[in-house]
Amino acid sequence: MSESVVLPALGESVTEGTVTRWLKKVGDSVAVDEPLVEVSTDKVDTEIPSPVAGVIEQILVQEDETVQVGAVLVIIGDGSGAAAAAPAAPTAQPVVAETPAPSAAPVAETAPVSPVVQAPVVVAPVVAAPIVSAPVFAAPVVTAPSAPVASAPVAQAQNSAPVSDAGYVTPLVRKLANESGIDLSQISGTGIGGRIRKDDVLSAAQAPAAATATQSIQAPAAVYVPGAASPLRGTTEPMSRLRKVLAERAVASMVSTAQLTTVVEVDVTKIAQLRQQVQQEFVAKSGGKLNFMPFFLLAAAEALRVHPKLNATIDGENIVYHGSENISFAVDTEKGLLTPVIRDAASLNILEIAQQIADKAARTRANQLKPDELGGGTFTLTNTGSRGALFDTPVVFLPQVAILGTGVVSKRAVVVTDANGQDAISIRSMVYLALSYDHRLVDGADASRFLVDVKARLEEANFASVLGL
Repeated sequence: MSESVVLPALGESVTEGTVTRWLKKVGDSVAVDEPLVEVSTDKVDTEIPSPVAGVIEQILVQEDETVQVGAVLVIIGDGSGAAAAAPAAPTAQPVVAETPAPSAAPVAETAPVSPVVQAPVVVAPVVAAPIVSAPVFAAPVVTAPSAPVASAPVAQAQNSAPVSDAGYVTPLVRKLANESGIDLSQISGTGIGGRIRKDDVLSAAQAPAAATATQSIQAPAAVYVPGAASPLRGTTEPMSRLRKVLAERAVASMVSTAQLTTVVEVDVTKIAQLRQQVQQEFVAKSGGKLNFMPFFLLAAAEALRVHPKLNATIDGENIVYHGSENISFAVDTEKGLLTPVIRDAASLNILEIAQQIADKAARTRANQLKPDELGGGTFTLTNTGSRGALFDTPVVFLPQVAILGTGVVSKRAVVVTDANGQDAISIRSMVYLALSYDHRLVDGADASRFLVDVKARLEEANFASVLGL
């Protein structure tokens, strides 16, 4: 008996989704709760698990095709339908499979089956290597003249069948591998389905890089060599659904709000010392290192309780002051920026905040976040210093009215005043905090008062009672 698997509701306001990648093909067996397909919506990229066990008989929605919630995605049965749909002499064209095809010509797709059930000849089940099911945004790598290595794993996919999904990588990961001299076919991916992620490439390059760094200390200065050109140069690729949504929201926010940014400088030397003192105990209890982010987030959440204008929403001619501090925090993923939410942040301790940040950031990058975990934020925190930036002017995303950006924590010489009023120059750990806000509701004085309270909380560093250890 065959059963239909439909596109489920992936959030209260989600009405449609786009199939980005099939994880199974016709004829494959599937267990209950085993991932079937990756789907992108305007809120989240996620995997749809199978509600039943059986064999894939028909795939009715092609990759890059958008359908409404409730539409049938795939038919799962006992395998008789899949056997009938298999061609007698399938052929594989891995190079064609790397090139994205319009929805009107599904014959270029190798993993999913065409929705036209009367023409099963388009199925090519022999092409089982995960490389040939590359997402749309990876296609330009094939056409880029500066990265011929990108086609090498594809040509060998039929025979070598590497254990990792080395072909399903983004241009960022492929570029990093090219620059590091790493052979993707020799790496075991840690992502979903064995997908190779940026961290996998960095780990593979770490050992030889460390040896090279040791040798370079004793060697004379080498001639400067410019970085390798990106394989995306001179190519064109369609915007992903997530990028389209981000673009639309950013433009809408800038057009409909009056935004400006206020910046303060904060001495976080005491927090740096506290981190060193409790780091070993923290790692033993939580399994991860303690960084500055939980302190920034807790200080901001506590200040929001005192300054409700920063934790509000404009609803027509009314102002809605939220009753809890639900902090969205920005996560940089290979597909774009996503902002999972930590709810009631002001009531949490440092350990709980750190664990939620680590867990939700990891699941966001692995496309395992639930849609509801991305909604309901009342204020946003973005760590712009994670890549070395001093500070920036982040964009406020509606319906929120404020976002706090944290710059890189760096040591530098500053003037400090002791208890006797004497000034001295000291090496301190300093950071810039940049608050962007909607001037329709928040005035400069409101923003300054909020930042001064956050600054005082961080510089005092009296977090011993809320460490959670």
